[in-house]
Amino acid sequence: KKEYQAAQQCFYDLLRDLLLGLDEGELSFMDPKELTYRMVRDTRFSKDKSLYNPNFRAHLSTGGKLPIPVGYYISLTSQNQSFIGGGLFADVFNDATTMIRSHIQQNPDAFLAIINDSEFRKYFKVGGTKLKKLPKGYEEDAKVGEYLRYKSWYLEYPVADEVIRDADGFLELAETVFRKMKPFNDLMNRAL
Repeated sequence: KKEYQAAQQCFYDLLRDLLLGLDEGELSFMDPKELTYRMVRDTRFSKDKSLYNPNFRAHLSTGGKLPIPVGYYISLTSQNQSFIGGGLFADVFNDATTMIRSHIQQNPDAFLAIINDSEFRKYFKVGGTKLKKLPKGYEEDAKVGEYLRYKSWYLEYPVADEVIRDADGFLELAETVFRKMKPFNDLMNRAL
């Protein structure tokens, strides 16, 4: 437990430094404890009875851990499985999905300008849960038709273990990546 608490405090400190470095208004003043997910696992119905999740996770948003408004996401774990991301990861909010789809359909050029930007494409590819067919009420659109089938729209940037070991290097990388995804997050939040 002491080892877990020490590691958790290191994660809080890292998040505090990152929030200050991002300098995004009220997000800069958020308490990292309000942004992180629990490490303790519910093992009642699981074959894996280990007490703790093997990763540190946080959603950096003015809504705290809630997926809306969209913000920045951090998942730090071992075996080069860590990533930093953004956008809407949850596809269970039907109203949010409808609002984003409508916004993309009404503003295809703005959406495409963001995701087709050469600098954006160096870092990201839009991911998310996708339907096989276009939902009812939406017209097939050659420009953004593929993205109207999505139920969630997110970005992930993989981070190697050696990058995480260098806290200053990781902070610099995370700030850069989050700034690159900010236009995407802003578009998602305008839709919401």
